[in-house]
Amino acid sequence: MSAAIALLENRAPSAPSQAEQLGAEITELCSYLYAAEARLLTLIRQFDENQYWAEQGLCSCAHWLNFKCGIGMNAAREKVRVAHALAKLPKISEAMANGTLSYSKVRAMTRIANETNQDYLLMIAEHGTAHHVEKLVSKFRTAKRLQDAEIANEQHNNREVTHYYDHDGCLVIKARLPAEQGALIVKALEMAMDKDFAESESPADDEEPTPIAARRADALAEIAETYMNNNESSGSTADRYQVVVHVAGDESSIEDGPHVTAETSRRIACDSSIVAIREDQQGEPMSIGRRSRSIPPPMRRALRARDQGCRFPGCTNTRFVDGHHIKHWADGGETSLDNLVMLCRHHHHLVHEGGFICEKSSDGSIHFRTPQEQPLALSPEMPGVAAHDDVQQWFDREFFEANIDSESCTARWYAGERMDWNAAVGSLLLA
Repeated sequence: MSAAIALLENRAPSAPSQAEQLGAEITELCSYLYAAEARLLTLIRQFDENQYWAEQGLCSCAHWLNFKCGIGMNAAREKVRVAHALAKLPKISEAMANGTLSYSKVRAMTRIANETNQDYLLMIAEHGTAHHVEKLVSKFRTAKRLQDAEIANEQHNNREVTHYYDHDGCLVIKARLPAEQGALIVKALEMAMDKDFAESESPADDEEPTPIAARRADALAEIAETYMNNNESSGSTADRYQVVVHVAGDESSIEDGPHVTAETSRRIACDSSIVAIREDQQGEPMSIGRRSRSIPPPMRRALRARDQGCRFPGCTNTRFVDGHHIKHWADGGETSLDNLVMLCRHHHHLVHEGGFICEKSSDGSIHFRTPQEQPLALSPEMPGVAAHDDVQQWFDREFFEANIDSESCTARWYAGERMDWNAAVGSLLLA
């Protein structure tokens, strides 16, 4: 017996099977991908913080990622959110950069992570699977909502909406709404922002507001316009706008509103009916211009059928779009299909007030240029990977100091072990 034991101890270890070799290669490559994803998120955050996407007239960093990198809008928004969240979570960010954490785990963790609980979440993520992390996050958010039940009644009693005109002429709206009303408003805003993602989840609370806030402001105006155009609430008129411009000398203002610039007036007048009232020094009307429709309904239908949404490069909006006169009617441009193009509200604003240029060439194609006269490409070109550059060699070269191997991203969880969810959620609540 002792001789048999000694023989087994001295025998050389068996070579790994093909399944083991292939599995090790997969896990090692995944770790490299997670490290590369961490670098990608850092670059996305820097790109968004500097708002470089605005130089090409796009609405947000997510729209830029969708247009330039081929990332779906939902996934792009999540990447932007996670990228900004990681800036405040250095330990989680470092673990992902070392190939230890997957993007799925990090995406879930950043929904609840902060400086006080990131160590605990990091421990769970390193020992558990992505399922464990996502389920823990879901249970924790549910527990927090139940814990906050008493606050709900106070929110309901303190609900309010106020508004006033600021010193610069902008209308300021302030709202304080209970959770259920607020969720309804947020969902309506999301639907107005992009119909293709109407059923997507609302953005996380910690999402950077800078690019989103302006889009929500546009969405709020679109919701109001939709309600007013509803057959039950719009009355007898079918106009999308009725703009009354008061003119006193060289000054003009919207009725019951503040001063507007000449270029803003031109943008509004692109696709609206107009009532121009010229007043004397006492504010008494001197003359009233005739009421007319800029774009007749049959022409609008033909324009929608031709353009099928906003024509600005990279824009995917198909709802709440305006008919824009390429050569403005005030400059002698005709209200004809050849002189019209569909633009969403954001890009219509950029073409009029933002300095972007929309023009038509002799062959009938429509081109856009930046305020710096740089042409905007209608479709991006992906650089691809050089044929001579092996992917594994590239990873080894780029992430040499990360010490990544086949065990870097492997969870320390053993099959059959059970998570004590009550203890795990309780630890997070105490963090």
